[in-house]
Amino acid sequence: MPVVTIEQLGEIVRDVFDDEVAEITEETTARDVEGWDSLNHIRFMVTVEQRFNVRFTSREVESLHNVGDLLKALNSKSPS
Repeated sequence: MPVVTIEQLGEIVRDVFDDEVAEITEETTARDVEGWDSLNHIRFMVTVEQRFNVRFTSREVESLHNVGDLLKALNSKSPS
């Protein structure tokens, strides 16, 4: 699987949260993005899983504290 980049995740954030100017960093958390509530978190994770053809367990999702954690997790997974 090719390396997932912060730019790719930024595109997903802008799409899911309908925010064309949202900029994210590896330190970005849900609190930093307007409208990132529990429902949109699910939408975001489903979109990430679909876009990169991976699956996360509930435990894995709970361990993700910021975008950097998600990048590391994505780049360590093989497509499912």
